[in-house]
Amino acid sequence: MQHVLKPSNVVKAAVQAPGKQAQGSGKGRQQEEQLDQKTLRQDAGQSAGTSAAGAGRRWTIEDFEIGKPLGKGKFGNVYLAREKQSKFIVALKVLFKSQLQHSNVEHQLRREIEIQAHLRHPNILRLYGFFYDKEKVYLILEYAAHGELYKELVRCSRFDEHTSANYILSLARALDYCHSRHVIHRDIKPENLLIGLNGELKISDFGWSVHAPSNRRKTLCGTLDYLPPEMIEGKDHTTAVDNWSLGVLAYEFLFGGPPFEAPGHHDTYKRIARVDLRFPDSPAVSDAAKAFIHKLLVKDASQRLPLSEVENDPWIRANADQELLNRNR
Repeated sequence: MQHVLKPSNVVKAAVQAPGKQAQGSGKGRQQEEQLDQKTLRQDAGQSAGTSAAGAGRRWTIEDFEIGKPLGKGKFGNVYLAREKQSKFIVALKVLFKSQLQHSNVEHQLRREIEIQAHLRHPNILRLYGFFYDKEKVYLILEYAAHGELYKELVRCSRFDEHTSANYILSLARALDYCHSRHVIHRDIKPENLLIGLNGELKISDFGWSVHAPSNRRKTLCGTLDYLPPEMIEGKDHTTAVDNWSLGVLAYEFLFGGPPFEAPGHHDTYKRIARVDLRFPDSPAVSDAAKAFIHKLLVKDASQRLPLSEVENDPWIRANADQELLNRNR
């Protein structure tokens, strides 16, 4: 049975202004929060190989030993942390309510929490739980030991075809899983991908994701270089926006930059709308890789290569690890 993702009272309360009381029944809210916290503690306990003793109590900052900062964002910071009871290592994302309110993104955070908490896939960063106090919201996230894919891409300038094929196959499977649960990511780019302990790719940011059972949306969001033609033209879009982004990502992995880059935003818009796809002579990239990209960067969204068929593409099969190809989706 698929989960119906509805904003819960506890998530709404988490991102309210400092000192502001949540609406609704106090008793019902308390019961919902206790149930939510119990589930979250069980998740973290199982992941750490420990029991879920004390499952009924709420998380607080006192439950964690805080380590080095892992990153800084517009609304707060991410820290390495260890849960004291289980010794389980996590990434703790600390967000300031005042900054969330000032930018009017509380709804976006609620959506991110509700969506990511329901997803279970080896290439999607786990959200183990969350808690909050008067001034901050804390997200308890899986720790990706090798950090941001973007930094690795900048360091290398580009990836070889073997590495690119492994990353693209893993990402296609993760996005296909999201789509099967009516979740469209809508902002796939190197900055939103992390690398786990064993070098596996992890989708880490669901801030622009949406649970869309109807599979049709109109909101313009995401990052310009990765936006598909239907979004920049203001048309309805479907899960196929993620297929397009996968093609853009494959291009950037192999060539070191996005395919429709131009001096100004208006020129980039025009190149995307025309699908003005060009392959430079250098670096040398196989014809099979270029053919794969062509299958995803198609103006007609219905004609883009389905994510379920990515693993059968000749370029993927020739370059991805056999172990990964044989692995269950």
